[in-house]
Amino acid sequence: MKKLARRFARMALVVLIAVALFGSLRFGLIPQRFSPFAPLSLKDPPRYFLDARLSVLRRDPALCQSVLKFPHTDASAIADQPVKDGCGWSNAVKFSIVGGARIGVNPLTCEMAAALALWIEQDVQPLAQELFGQSVVRLGDMGSYGCRNIIGNPLWKTVRSQHASANAIDISGFTLADGRQISILKDWSAAGAASLFLKEAHKRACRYFRVTLGPEYNEAHKNHFHFDRGAFSRCK
Repeated sequence: MKKLARRFARMALVVLIAVALFGSLRFGLIPQRFSPFAPLSLKDPPRYFLDARLSVLRRDPALCQSVLKFPHTDASAIADQPVKDGCGWSNAVKFSIVGGARIGVNPLTCEMAAALALWIEQDVQPLAQELFGQSVVRLGDMGSYGCRNIIGNPLWKTVRSQHASANAIDISGFTLADGRQISILKDWSAAGAASLFLKEAHKRACRYFRVTLGPEYNEAHKNHFHFDRGAFSRCK
């Protein structure tokens, strides 16, 4: 009986250590110098353990600045806004260019900015070249920071949105080099290349963002993609 109890205790300890390690990596609690994974680089295609390599940017402004470099983005650090009533941010940036496309964002957390840059440069731009023979030059955005609760789902209406910590962004569409507009509201359900582009771009975003929501999630998202890197995971 004692032998069985010791075996159970060892197994429980292993499970606890594994859970603690997973949580530490997921929430960026292990500094890059102690991380088992190589630092993130925006010029490289996504590799294994991407989520953990993005998470480590959460609490490391110096690492953030070493990753968010031109020509991938023109991001620059902004002052923290201490959290009050569930709203505020830390280690956030502002930028007007990401992955070769123009967008005005201020503020957005460092790890979200890196995830957005990777998605645009590694997936959206190649997809646009494949389907349209040209690049995306502008992103339509509906904002990153907003001191508010989650909308569109009554079960979560009393919970602060990731927008309240500048850890989310809403994308409404894309502008191609020839001026063509691709709208999530108008083109998601339409036939043709624009719809294919939007659905494939949405699917590929799920590797970078923990929550990726679009028109098929609910009515509140019929006109945009919602991306965030909060505690939960959802691709819909």
